[in-house]
Amino acid sequence: MKTENPPSTTWLRQLETSRFLRQGLTVTIGVLLVAVTPVLAQTDPVCTASKIPTMLEGFFEITTAFGVLGVALIWQGDSLVEMFTIGVDEKRTLKRHKRTALKSAVILLVLGPLYTVAGSIMGLPLASCINLAPW
Repeated sequence: MKTENPPSTTWLRQLETSRFLRQGLTVTIGVLLVAVTPVLAQTDPVCTASKIPTMLEGFFEITTAFGVLGVALIWQGDSLVEMFTIGVDEKRTLKRHKRTALKSAVILLVLGPLYTVAGSIMGLPLASCINLAPW
């Protein structure tokens, strides 16, 4: 059989829980006001540096170009191997490999502009000074 707590005990537990939540909320707000405000007042060091934004853009463009080149090589290689393949299972595997390579290329080409647009909307400091569109 289940014994229930008397109403006075339940009321005391609720009071202790609400007191604990209030104290936790007060501490959290205090820490946010003291610790986060100085951080928000700082300027973004990446954007204020003279060559870092262009270096990041160049690195992204080079890695995207290498990725697209790799996808093109994989696609052509799979097409060449597919011409000399007789088995149905092997052809199915090669087509799946080509599909995966194409998905990778789409991700490479969409990720940079998506970060630039979404980062600007969300107010990310790095997105405001760096354009990651590969074209």
